[in-house]
Amino acid sequence: MSNEPSAVFMKGITKRFSGVVANDGVDFEVKTGEIHALLGENGAGKTTLMNILYGIYRPDAGEIFINGKKVTIHSPRDAIRLGIGMVHQQFRLVQTHTVVENVILGSANGFRFREEEVRKKIEELAERYSLAIKPDARIWQLSAGEQQRVEILKALYRGAKILILDEPTSMLTPMEIEQLLKTLQRMTEEGNTIIFITHKLDEVTAVSHRVTILRQGKVMAVVETKQTDERQLANLMVGREVLFRLEKEPLEPQEELLRVENLTALNDKGLVALRDVSFSVHGREILGIAGVAGNGQRELLEVITGLRPLTGGKVWLGGKDITKASVRERVDQGLSYVPGERMTALVPNMSIAENLILKGYRKEPIARGFFIDKRQLLQFASQLIREYEIATPGPDKPVKLLSGGNIQRALLARELSSGEGVLVIAYPTSGLDVGAIETVWKILLTQRMEGRAILLVSDDLEEILTLSDRVAVMYNGEIMGIVKASQENVEKIGLMMAGATRIPEEQWV
Repeated sequence: MSNEPSAVFMKGITKRFSGVVANDGVDFEVKTGEIHALLGENGAGKTTLMNILYGIYRPDAGEIFINGKKVTIHSPRDAIRLGIGMVHQQFRLVQTHTVVENVILGSANGFRFREEEVRKKIEELAERYSLAIKPDARIWQLSAGEQQRVEILKALYRGAKILILDEPTSMLTPMEIEQLLKTLQRMTEEGNTIIFITHKLDEVTAVSHRVTILRQGKVMAVVETKQTDERQLANLMVGREVLFRLEKEPLEPQEELLRVENLTALNDKGLVALRDVSFSVHGREILGIAGVAGNGQRELLEVITGLRPLTGGKVWLGGKDITKASVRERVDQGLSYVPGERMTALVPNMSIAENLILKGYRKEPIARGFFIDKRQLLQFASQLIREYEIATPGPDKPVKLLSGGNIQRALLARELSSGEGVLVIAYPTSGLDVGAIETVWKILLTQRMEGRAILLVSDDLEEILTLSDRVAVMYNGEIMGIVKASQENVEKIGLMMAGATRIPEEQWV
């Protein structure tokens, strides 16, 4: 790193939303040519701070200096002119357009550009930073990792020297993560500056130079990465000791509770999404489904839970054929479901208590004929709030006011209180901080211990290996193999996730 003025210095930044202080007098400095990690719990103010730097929000108070000069950033266009680029967690690409068309959209040149010149510059940047991409490919044809490269190239094409990355590895395979981290190091070697928002502490310690930790909108610490470790960083984030390795006691699987045979189904576009998928899950077992998002996982879970029709195959729950059963019939037979899109499973404007009984409102003692006993409702909800440690001022508050971690606890409370059987859960800790992740993992392992069969879909391989007994890998709608969940199989799982290898069915565990 050079002795130049700081690439970014945000001084005394304060931002409020409806009386809630998201950033409280934050000082944030990033040196030229460094990878600076920004850590914090959900709701700590990380994304708000970066949205201010990128011009999406205006601060209520504070100053911003770029390369030593005080600036005012009214919009992303101002940020881009100052050499700031941002790659959001949810990519902002037009799926039907080509790489070239996406890169040029919104650039300062407007509609006046020569496609060949753009293509040449993209190819030069791609080669320079090892961001291999086909300029004429359409976005929908690209993997998540390739789409992320397009977002980075788009920022570099616009002249970004300061690049903000928000949870950049959340949808990547292990090999794509490794390649991205190498690319970031290469970029800083050439004088670029990286701000890296993530919950993955191993990535922070692997590539960053310094770390700023936010808690409740304030800066808790700024540390040199070489002088800290994951345990200390987690402690600074959540204010307590966090267990990174939970004990997963070896258990003898019980009877088969869920089985699918030769499932085939179409996606929303009428294309084949599932191809002859078969597996089973037993009581006291967690079967993890690994794979890059978009390879049939969503369609698989929707078929099992009755939300999507299948075009072939069968589903058994507890030995009963439920292939043609309705969603309610599957629920009544012990099937619980926590989707990846949490708010789709909740009614945001309804109270926490009302959301907690969405599956049990027809049963006594909550149901009194055609009416709901409000006293029983509040008693039931308060019990679940205590049991699952849901942080809320009260059960009558709208569920939309909860943080991401508490929304996930509420969903688990509702689904797991509805009875025993099979739990289908997708991306259980996506976007959660280390403290919330630890809580959710403990809940799932407890349910495994108590005899529940759990089908777990996650794009976090470490999570899959921590929680699962076996791992089934999906690629292009197919099961590429089922292996034991162990570190020894990481490379094999990664190759299957990329579609580079397949294990014969007779060798599945």
